Amino acid sequence: MSPTPLRYEAYEATVDRPNVVVDGSPNPGTVLSLTHWPGITAPPGTEADLSAQMAFRYLDRGADLHGDAELVTNNHFDQDGLVAVHALSAPEHALAHRELLEDLAAAGDFGTYRFREAARLSMVVHAFADVARSPVAPLAEDPDADLYRELLGRLPELVGNPDRVKDLWEDEDQALTDSEAAIASGVVQVSEQPEVDLAIVDFADPDQHWTGHRFSHRAFEDIHPMAVNNATDRFALLVVRGRRYRFTYRYETWVQYRSRRPEARVDLAPLADELTAAEPGSARWFADPPGELAPALGLVDGEESGLDRNDVLERLTRHLATAPAAWDPYAPAD
Repeated sequence: MSPTPLRYEAYEATVDRPNVVVDGSPNPGTVLSLTHWPGITAPPGTEADLSAQMAFRYLDRGADLHGDAELVTNNHFDQDGLVAVHALSAPEHALAHRELLEDLAAAGDFGTYRFREAARLSMVVHAFADVARSPVAPLAEDPDADLYRELLGRLPELVGNPDRVKDLWEDEDQALTDSEAAIASGVVQVSEQPEVDLAIVDFADPDQHWTGHRFSHRAFEDIHPMAVNNATDRFALLVVRGRRYRFTYRYETWVQYRSRRPEARVDLAPLADELTAAEPGSARWFADPPGELAPALGLVDGEESGLDRNDVLERLTRHLATAPAAWDPYAPAD
């Protein structure tokens, strides 16, 4: 017997009504949080890498903790949140397609996939959220709520036949195919330094690059992220294209990841200062704060560095090995 479905409502509309929040922060009306976000305690038995997996585990345990709450909500729109809301609002369909839907959530949040259909569905969700491409544009004053309502209604059809919206995924799907082929052929080489949880992505041709989506609203330049993330288990990436360098922490290091404990993020700002000071020319380095979703270290305005690869890599690995931890998603929020 399937649990009683909850009804999706926009986040701001639930602040004074009992609700279950998934993949986000609770509001004053929240009676239960199912989220891998930092600092939020998971109900026993629901702990998982993805919020969508947590929602399914909550169904597994009998959906017994939300009392009389009839609403499910989220404070932002993305693939993981969409699947989590769908699991609680349409549990019968969601449970029947659980494996694919969990992989869709992973494709959106972590840039990994097992089923190509899940990767393509994540591309479709990204297209819906892109104001320049969205089939439901223009979005209204609350685009997150609009996207939830639209895609919760469409998700069963999309899961059943993603080829019906092939125009929304075929170009990016080709970029993924090309990126995977480049890695397989050695045109792009992925090597690892496991002691600092680092993968180095080296381009034989610095002028070659591809683009892929991240989450529902961002792009990852240089190479499709799913190709790289499926090629390495390391959660820190250094992309090297000639003398253009970009380091990124994967999103798995921001959330309460459960299947393994990632190396803690460090503050990259001191390293950016060090690299800028070492530059023989005018190139400057920037660093995102450690609390960003996927903080990056790189060159301002896409400049070329005057430093060679080995110098940058040596300074980076030393900083990752010796700098203090600057982010702890597992510490309970105040």
